[in-house]
Amino acid sequence: MTHASRRRIVQCGMATLLAAALPVPVLAQEAPARILVGFPAGGSFDTIARVLADKLKVELNRPVVVENRAGAGGRIAVDVLKSSPADGSTVMLGPDALRSLYPYTFRKLNYDPARDLVPVATVSEFAFGLAVGSSPKVDTLADYVAWAKRNADRANYGIPARGAPHHFYGIVLGDAIGVKMVDVPFQGSAPMLTALMGGHISASIDVLSSLTEQHRAGKIRVLAVTSPQRDPQLPDVPTFAELGYAGISGVGFNAMYAPAGTPAPVVERWNKALAKVLAMPDVRERLVPMGFTPVGQSAQELAARGDASAKRWAPVIAASGFVAD
Repeated sequence: MTHASRRRIVQCGMATLLAAALPVPVLAQEAPARILVGFPAGGSFDTIARVLADKLKVELNRPVVVENRAGAGGRIAVDVLKSSPADGSTVMLGPDALRSLYPYTFRKLNYDPARDLVPVATVSEFAFGLAVGSSPKVDTLADYVAWAKRNADRANYGIPARGAPHHFYGIVLGDAIGVKMVDVPFQGSAPMLTALMGGHISASIDVLSSLTEQHRAGKIRVLAVTSPQRDPQLPDVPTFAELGYAGISGVGFNAMYAPAGTPAPVVERWNKALAKVLAMPDVRERLVPMGFTPVGQSAQELAARGDASAKRWAPVIAASGFVAD
């Protein structure tokens, strides 16, 4: 072997060692995406967003963080969404009220739902329930309706806040039974439940998940639920439709939205990732006990759902004369 040959072998060996020492290249990961939540940390919207973020980071191959921009029933978060780039880096988890109620309850709204909220997917839906406490002592909806007709001046219902679906379900219920029920607003569900258990209000309307624990404990009694089918968490409670009040059927929903101008392929990427995550058994196991049924259908389904909900509530709100500002 010549000297030149030996030198080439040594050089090749050194090159191989150097290549082995270099880091193995990895697939490029996109910059973090964020899910805006218009409610405080620790609440149901925040919990849902964090469950989704943990799974979406894998499906989207990028970090996904939750950013709480609490206040004004989600409208502050909408302002942040509006000013965000339309490139898929920011989405928002918002309540159905953004599309179905606020346009009819606020004289001046800080956004245009049709323009500023690009539908991505319905995340989950949830039922509402009518509950009674210590007074009157009734076991069924029929008993409560009979009591309310005899005691119209005392037939009121507590709600966590005015201008939410809870409020308007009460109006629909009052019309259905022929009693003008008076709404009693509270600062959230906790003080409302305290008043209900103490007999200070005759009934309450709230999201079913807020009533379930006290119902199971025997401190209140949920008389009926708004969902089309009985809720799996409270299978003993009938639906309004079962009891002859089909007009009080319905569910609330929360959904994912993107900023105006977001390209369709970007929306589709989020939609597919979200649908896959919401179909995961462990995600369902987290959401269903909280009172939320995963949906995860198309962006078109969400748009149609929003239109139908707005069509339903607009005349109820108009007839009530309620204005939030």
